[in-house]
Amino acid sequence: MIKFKKFSAVNGLRVIVHQDITTPMVAMNTLYSAGSRFEHPDRTGLAHLLEHLMFSGSLNIPDFDSPLQLAGGENNAYTNNDIADFYNYIPSGNIETAFWLESDRMLSPGFSETSLDVQKKVVIEEYKQRYLNQPYGDVMLLLRPVAYEIHPYRWPTIGMDISHLEKITLDDVKAFFMSRYSPDNAILSLAGNIDPDDAIELVNKWFGDIPMRSIPAPVLPAEPEQKSKRIISVERNVPSDLLYKAWHVCGRSDDDFRILDLMTDILSGGESGRLHEILVREKKLFSEVNAYLSGDIEPGLLLFYGKPMAGVDIYKAEAEADIVINRLRNELPAEREMEKVKNRFESTTLMSNLSVLDKAVNLCNFELLGDAGLINSQVDSFRNVTPSQVTQAARKYLSEDNCTTLYYRSVK
Repeated sequence: MIKFKKFSAVNGLRVIVHQDITTPMVAMNTLYSAGSRFEHPDRTGLAHLLEHLMFSGSLNIPDFDSPLQLAGGENNAYTNNDIADFYNYIPSGNIETAFWLESDRMLSPGFSETSLDVQKKVVIEEYKQRYLNQPYGDVMLLLRPVAYEIHPYRWPTIGMDISHLEKITLDDVKAFFMSRYSPDNAILSLAGNIDPDDAIELVNKWFGDIPMRSIPAPVLPAEPEQKSKRIISVERNVPSDLLYKAWHVCGRSDDDFRILDLMTDILSGGESGRLHEILVREKKLFSEVNAYLSGDIEPGLLLFYGKPMAGVDIYKAEAEADIVINRLRNELPAEREMEKVKNRFESTTLMSNLSVLDKAVNLCNFELLGDAGLINSQVDSFRNVTPSQVTQAARKYLSEDNCTTLYYRSVK
């Protein structure tokens, strides 16, 4: 049981505090509802670019990293479809340094044409290295805009195209910051050796004067139901073929999500998962296989990928993979198999909450989903899934008409 206290500052900032006196450290995590789904379709990649710019100094502090490092701390950040997340890990005696730094960049980062030009080059180089110049790097650039027709999930966080990044202006950056970065659109969590009363005092001291911007809830286009299969076929200079399949599923807060999560564990829960056991070990059709959920807040995707063995026809491999996947639609998983994946989930969940940094990050994410207390109930929720629910969910979501398939062929 992870105990915590929760309160809201006068400017709408939601704060969660978990005290752990067994460690000399404190983790501070700041989450903004500011992911790539809030971008304009002509300015994709802006959310991720802004994350980089948030480390280029702020209104009153020219250098973010040096003061934190001098105080014995470290920091990092990430952006995805839904959020931008910034975390600091610092000795508890120096926690006020993190408050000083994080509050100042929430108030106003030090945007400039120079820092924008520098970070544009950094992000464009990242785009080339990770998505264009390595084998299979462009998979999501190909798959997303076909799986999604109108929803902003149709582009990856890095952006739809390098040209979008190139034309982003300083005014674009400032406008996005003002539209998403606000205390009333953020969640701050603290985990570690900090007294909750002291935390409240520090929050009010450093964040209390930052004005709220009353950010309205965005109206995003709902993705229409997919009613027929979609196919993409490309050839690339890669070592082997790759098969990707994507089905539309529910959002992260939906009751079906935990069922689908368990379902993917049945399919690909390590080497004992059905996909590996049958397609890799027994039939030797694939060298590697996996199935996973995109985990998006709004309705996302359940994805399968596999690399056929050399000499194996990709369509034959796909047909055999479909047989394994469709078994979930046609027969109940055994109780023993259900218990195995539930035990694995419980073990993984416990491990994911061992460090105070993990706890700080997870508390923010669950609060974004509606209640930080979900961190203590997810194992029970997972354990309550029944075999019939798995089969019903498979029939509901894993249909051919709801599937987008990418045949990523190696040039012969």
